[in-house]
Amino acid sequence: MNYELTSEEKMIEKNAGHLRSVSGAKREKIEKIITKAAKNKAISLRISEVDLEMIRTRAEQEGLPYQTLINMVLHKYVTGELFDRTELMKILAILKKAV
Repeated sequence: MNYELTSEEKMIEKNAGHLRSVSGAKREKIEKIITKAAKNKAISLRISEVDLEMIRTRAEQEGLPYQTLINMVLHKYVTGELFDRTELMKILAILKKAV
């Protein structure tokens, strides 16, 4: 089987010599962070039927369960990775004029 490494995997291999094992209290702290990040908390959320239907439709188009889509959008929002398309288009237009 021919397998080609992704760019991320290539970067890891390139820098593997600089990596070192972590043990003791530092390892425990890292493992706790990873465990906490992997846990999901069930919540109750009130949302309009119209919005929920649009979310379900969009999730189906993306091939995702709708709850996964909601979780992804919320995660992107709280981590600052969610962008307003209109604002992004304005910025691109300004940059285009500057060039």
